Amino acid sequence: MPSEEDPTIALGSRSGPQPPRTRINQYINARQVRLIGEDEQQLGVVPIEEARRRAQEVGLDLVEVASTADPPVCRIMDYGQFKYQQSKRQHQAKKHQKIIHLKEIKLRPRTEEHDFQFKLKHALEFVEEGDKVKVTVMFRGREMSHQDLGAKLLKKFADQAGEVAAIEVPPRMEGRTMSLVLAPKKK
Repeated sequence: MPSEEDPTIALGSRSGPQPPRTRINQYINARQVRLIGEDEQQLGVVPIEEARRRAQEVGLDLVEVASTADPPVCRIMDYGQFKYQQSKRQHQAKKHQKIIHLKEIKLRPRTEEHDFQFKLKHALEFVEEGDKVKVTVMFRGREMSHQDLGAKLLKKFADQAGEVAAIEVPPRMEGRTMSLVLAPKKK
């Protein structure tokens, strides 16, 4: 019967305990590791058994911090504190990200001037908020033979939005729609 220290128990069964994403203690499967002590001091390359023993002596965990290195880098530290610091770093990184959405404005080849200006105003608001805008001209029936009207409409839209937005994807025909994508200009 395998011992509690054997990581194959956790890896092989679905109902049993699962190994953590960051390998710790008995889940580290390298023969030798580059060890960093609890006081941030480099202790050199040591066999895994000695590293586990040193971590146990001070009552802390052996945490694999760089699994891709050769040999893997392990650190003697409190695993709970390590997880807390990682989640804090991820939260900070997420806080500074700007998510860019793609908004869509739909037009028809015979869209009147007032409706055109109304949709242009909304598109400019989206761009100023930092979002991208996909402007689509939809064709129905006989309108397909007048694709030049759609192209003119998109060109007019891009020209009037030119102060705030730049064309990211030029006008192109996709089935019964012609579209272009506008993105905020770099400041």
